Amino acid sequence: MTRGRRYVDEDDVRVRARGGSRPRTRTRPKHEDAVEGFVTAVDRGRYRCLVGDRPVVAMKARELGRGSIVVGDRVALVGDLSGRPDTLARVVRVEERASVLRRTADDTDPVERVIVANADQLVIVCALADPEPQPRFIDRCLVAAYDAGLDPLLCLTKADLADPDELLEAYSALHLRSVVTRRDGDLGPLLDRLSGRVSVLVGSSGVGKSTLVNLLVPAAERAVGHVNPVTGRGRHTSTSAVALPVEGGWIVDTPGVRSFGLAHISPDDVVAGFPELDDAVAECPPGCPHTAGTPGCALDAWLADGRLDPARVSSLRRLLSSREGDERPMPSSPSPPSSETAS
Repeated sequence: MTRGRRYVDEDDVRVRARGGSRPRTRTRPKHEDAVEGFVTAVDRGRYRCLVGDRPVVAMKARELGRGSIVVGDRVALVGDLSGRPDTLARVVRVEERASVLRRTADDTDPVERVIVANADQLVIVCALADPEPQPRFIDRCLVAAYDAGLDPLLCLTKADLADPDELLEAYSALHLRSVVTRRDGDLGPLLDRLSGRVSVLVGSSGVGKSTLVNLLVPAAERAVGHVNPVTGRGRHTSTSAVALPVEGGWIVDTPGVRSFGLAHISPDDVVAGFPELDDAVAECPPGCPHTAGTPGCALDAWLADGRLDPARVSSLRRLLSSREGDERPMPSSPSPPSSETAS
């Protein structure tokens, strides 16, 4: 037969590759004997997995194609599962994900990047000083948490350098759970929030995230950087995500970022995080951006009638403005803060 011609039989379809002699099959093995593993780290095509209590290094099976495998994935493994040095298992299947946390490089980038799979809590780590707090970064993380279906937790660090009350007040209308930490302080309240959960830690460089991880999991030995006194920015120290066991759950430490793009999230998904505003939003015209002063926006009418909490509407509009990349500052809520602090 001529090289490159397709051969078809009743049981399978085999294609003889150009210049090759080994037929390939479209039938994929079921790997019914595969063992479940949990991906704890990814490094240049190698996946560190936990099988029971045994760490195993694996590579991706060819039949999986170009699909990504990320920290937090539940996978099926075959091959050498001994975990001995210089051994490799194969990831043959990625189980359905319960949640996916994504971000884009910026608000114009159409490419989504999966940060972690199967988490149920997003811990937004923000310093109160050195570097200064970044409310817009917090807002963006909140939008991403709402979109992914994760419970957000605001973790304020370096409370020994600045008072947290002003920042907590700005977010009180969101009823956002929070913990406040300081150097050499009690981490008990934070550990309580992490217990039994899969939590993703996200923060800008220099906010003390790696220091916090090292205190929570001393064996982690995550690299710790310093803040540039000229730019006020931190230096990236963590270069890849890693899952670490803590209090019957997992924390996933991620590399410090300076931007959290939301190009993949629609304004409607942001609004869905405010169910108490549903009745008012339902009266808005199609395509309403829900910004203050927009003709026909029912939020303004309901506010004028006293039927909505102004602080909640302000919070929604701040998140929507963040989604659109609006740099204008939004007013903080006058409501009293609702938080849990660790001193």
